[in-house]
Amino acid sequence: MSEHRRKPPQSHGGGRAAARRGITGSSGRRAAPRGSSGSSSSYGASASSGMSGTSGTSGDDRPWGGRAEARRAAQRSTGVGGGGGRRRAPEGGGRRGMAAEAGGRGRGRYEPSKKRWIDYPRSDRDGMKRFVPSWKQVTGCFIGFFGMLVAVAGIAYAMVEIPTVDKIADNESNVFYWDDEKTQMATTGGKENRQIVDIEEISKHMQDAVISAENASFESDSGVDPKGIARAVFNMATGGETQGGSTITQQFVKNTYLDQSQTVSRKAKELFISIKVGTKMKKHEILAGYLNAAYYGRNAYGIQAASQAYFNKDAVDLDLSESAFLSSVLKGPNLYCPDGGVGPNAEPKDNRKRVEARWKWTLDRMVEVGRLTEAERAKVTEFPKIVDRKSALAGQTGYLIDIAKAEAAKKMGIKIEDLDKGGYKIYTTFNEKKVKALEKAVAKTRKEQGKRMDKLVQFGGASIDPKSGQIKAVYGGAGYDKGYYVNNARTTGVPVGSTWKPFVLASAMEYGTYKTGGQGISPMSRYNGDDNSVIYDQNGKPIPNGKGGDFRQQNEEDGRKYGPVTLKFAMEKSINVPFAQLGIDVGLDTTRKTAKALGIPESSFDTGNMRNVSFSLGTSTPDAVSLSSAYATFAAEGQHFEPYSVTKVVKDEVERDGFEKPTAKDAIDPDVANGVTEVLENVVQNGTAKRIADIGFPTAGKTGTTDDNLSAWYAGYTPELSTAIGVFRSDPEEGKLLRITGDAGDSIHGGEVPAQVWKDYMLEGTKGEEHSEFTPATDTGEIVGKPSPSPTPTPSETPDPTPSQPQVTPSLPVEPSQSCNQWDPACWDNGGNNNGGNDSGGTDTGGTTGGESSPPPTSEEPTGGNGNGNGGNGGWFGETG
Repeated sequence: MSEHRRKPPQSHGGGRAAARRGITGSSGRRAAPRGSSGSSSSYGASASSGMSGTSGTSGDDRPWGGRAEARRAAQRSTGVGGGGGRRRAPEGGGRRGMAAEAGGRGRGRYEPSKKRWIDYPRSDRDGMKRFVPSWKQVTGCFIGFFGMLVAVAGIAYAMVEIPTVDKIADNESNVFYWDDEKTQMATTGGKENRQIVDIEEISKHMQDAVISAENASFESDSGVDPKGIARAVFNMATGGETQGGSTITQQFVKNTYLDQSQTVSRKAKELFISIKVGTKMKKHEILAGYLNAAYYGRNAYGIQAASQAYFNKDAVDLDLSESAFLSSVLKGPNLYCPDGGVGPNAEPKDNRKRVEARWKWTLDRMVEVGRLTEAERAKVTEFPKIVDRKSALAGQTGYLIDIAKAEAAKKMGIKIEDLDKGGYKIYTTFNEKKVKALEKAVAKTRKEQGKRMDKLVQFGGASIDPKSGQIKAVYGGAGYDKGYYVNNARTTGVPVGSTWKPFVLASAMEYGTYKTGGQGISPMSRYNGDDNSVIYDQNGKPIPNGKGGDFRQQNEEDGRKYGPVTLKFAMEKSINVPFAQLGIDVGLDTTRKTAKALGIPESSFDTGNMRNVSFSLGTSTPDAVSLSSAYATFAAEGQHFEPYSVTKVVKDEVERDGFEKPTAKDAIDPDVANGVTEVLENVVQNGTAKRIADIGFPTAGKTGTTDDNLSAWYAGYTPELSTAIGVFRSDPEEGKLLRITGDAGDSIHGGEVPAQVWKDYMLEGTKGEEHSEFTPATDTGEIVGKPSPSPTPTPSETPDPTPSQPQVTPSLPVEPSQSCNQWDPACWDNGGNNNGGNDSGGTDTGGTTGGESSPPPTSEEPTGGNGNGNGGNGGWFGETG
């Protein structure tokens, strides 16, 4: 090594190095060279040669060495002074605080400099084990946490107050507003119709029925169900289904606790109140409080009001059967009140069936828990007779409120019964002028029709803003004040007939047919229009009729043979055969996909004819709101907004969450939507809806009339408003549709009564508003089935022209020949025709709605259909005029 890098060893007795060695008591940073004076001949050194833990060594006896040598020496040491490291640490610890007597390396067990109250991390463990708590620590934490909970619970218990029914007797009513957010539409709920009575004024039968059905152990339990509470809190915390209290005490607290939000914090408060109620109140007080606070439907709050509302008697006079009924209604008035409730599963017939089953179960349960003898039970065999319902809500108000209540409760996550307790300000989308105009239009038409409109004929309608999805008006029926509680605007089960055909056309324009490989087709494409024509599957084979022959589709009763016609002309005249075949070519699944995207609920699809030809001709049963929403998508150029009726809800001056406006969804291509609109404009100007042609502003729409005149529809729109009007006749006793013939015996068509109501309503409801033009379509797809340039129609088969009809030469029918397959495009190009109208042996005919390929028809001739939409001979419902 060079001279300037190595220095000779200096005397141990002097200099700064010696001073440092004296202070540290260990070797310097650099090891001395081997063989130097005073060092061992090797790097090792014995423990006795100066590696003790003392702070100094004596003169020449101290060996030279580096850090590595010091560590090795420390590792070999077996004495009590073996600590080592870079520098000698103070007595009692090594490089990392290791105890001197422990010996070994600098890295070792953790030991604090002084004893701690909580030894964590643990000093008697190595590595990660230091962070594993001992059983004492775990036990101590658990006890501490439990003690904290007890303290918090004690404070909460002391702070909560026991609610009383008197406090909710004067609850603030719910206030509903029109779409201007200023004008009140109606007030309901809250302080209306509640009378508080003592337990002595409540029938003993009623007390026994409620205890048996709701909480058999009521008189002996503590008032709370810990398992039920834990389950409810867990479900709410994890986003599961909300649940209420399972004991009468808990339900009493829930009913008298004004904040009905289903949250964990509210549930915790309810638990503490229930505990306090169970210890402070007597059982009969709790039971009376529950019966006085509960909601029974019919705007009846409390047992006394309910007794009057259903039986016109006081609560003390309720007999056993009546008590079992009212106890059953407590299960949920919206689903158990025989009048019906809000929502698709709350029809009167459904509710009646549910409450009768619950009534019977309650009586049997009273025997089971010992509150009724079998002999007493055997005497109760008839369901109690209920008095007619009375309502202060006149006209359309009741239907509007029901729609808004259902939406508000759903979006807030509460029950209808909880919403009815009052205190909410509900701002709706309903327009007062349009609602009154629609009601006036129905009344006018009823009056004009006279005897044709018997008491069984019903109207339903809905009007929607295409650019937002806001429901602007509905017609639900004669009114709650007239005793009609079914909302016809939301009634399902009424087939829509040929108003379905635009959905089939839109599917063909959007997705094409199996022949075009996904290329959309134009409304100017030609299809055979002959009455009684065979319908072919996608393999080009006739669809069987189930009896060994070919299925044939009918048009109208006149048996006209139109020949090849454009889809535009077929829509104009509502010819069934072209759309029956088009639906098969496009694919029924594709049509369902399009209808769903436009706004038709899948639940309304006719499952009986889901795979049959007649599905394309309108056997499905969407309500007026859904049908209007689907046509609004055409008006909005293919964009769909979910219909809604509530813009905001406010309670205690706080606006509730969940009422954001729906966003637009692209349902179909804009050119497809505009192309359908052009076709439906022609229906108004030249087709089955000519009654509306002189309305004075741009409109488009489609008529629909079903077989046997079970229903008639008109759905139409402007760029600003979409409206659907339905007319049907039903027997409330049997719950099925009847022919719309009235006392006069004649039928009603979609282009007649529904179209007239639509026209009158739109003229009055949009008075003073601007009307814009529809956007023309720029691409209507490929024209298939193109005919020769100038086909010559047979005069006797030519449809009657109208003065306002534009050039219709391309649409005129061509008489079929006897020798050409009707689905051979080559025949159409050459002007050839065939005979598709002979009902020869081995063939069968479809009804005016379309054909049914499976199950097979049940008769040779069309026979009409049933209320389920399943049709022999091709289905039951379709456009007949």
